[in-house]
Amino acid sequence: MVCALGAAVCFGTATVLQAMAARAASGGGGGEAALLLRALRQWRYLAGLGLDGLGFVFQILALRSLAIYAVGAALASSLAVTAVVAARLLRVRLSRTEWTAVGVVCAGLALLGLAAGPEGDETGPGWLPWAMLGTAVAVLALGLSGRWLPERGRSLVLGLGAGFGFGVVEVGVRLIDTLSLGPLLTDPSLYALLLGGGAAFLSLTSALQRGSVTAATAGMVIGETVWPALVGVIWLGDGTREGWAWVAVLGFAVAVAGALALARFGEAPDAGAGPG
Repeated sequence: MVCALGAAVCFGTATVLQAMAARAASGGGGGEAALLLRALRQWRYLAGLGLDGLGFVFQILALRSLAIYAVGAALASSLAVTAVVAARLLRVRLSRTEWTAVGVVCAGLALLGLAAGPEGDETGPGWLPWAMLGTAVAVLALGLSGRWLPERGRSLVLGLGAGFGFGVVEVGVRLIDTLSLGPLLTDPSLYALLLGGGAAFLSLTSALQRGSVTAATAGMVIGETVWPALVGVIWLGDGTREGWAWVAVLGFAVAVAGALALARFGEAPDAGAGPG
């Protein structure tokens, strides 16, 4: 759980930097790929990517020892980290309700930490890696078509797509069972992981720039927690400590609900609102 929380700290801090960079990169033409290239020229986006890389290492370590549902809820708590970072470094004022939501997230994670069992030892059906690869391709197609989506609901759809992409990464890490180069290069799980992560970043960047970031972040939280948790429980053997299943369900629900209450912190304040 320590590694999962370390990943949440990295991802939560990166969110503020990437949201600011995505808004700064919005003044130009072209499609989603052009938007991403402009964002990559922003130092904040690059710093955020560095933190994302470190967070990914922590995420891999966590997924190798914890159930997917526990890691997913911990990653959703990155919004609480984002809220605290925004409050301390960017002088964003948190309401009493939002501070309460931060506490709710922490309480949910504490319950999960008590109830979560180790990672499951099942490999899942043979079609599952291919299903993950297909999901990653669908997320990429969604991200590339972001500019043509109807304005109403666009941010939520793109955010949900980004969440599905990050969920592919979570499941893909668990499906890879060898680091030997030969078998690894022929494993569709590897390509699903790589494509899913890249597609998720593309969709999230588009969502951050093209509409309500609160809606996008809420969609991302739902997408990266609920369905990967179900995959882990149904096909990969994830479980809880004996007799603690209800505590795990309660902790998961509480942590995700608290994260959704903090969804507006997927959006950084304007660059001029605080230290840049």
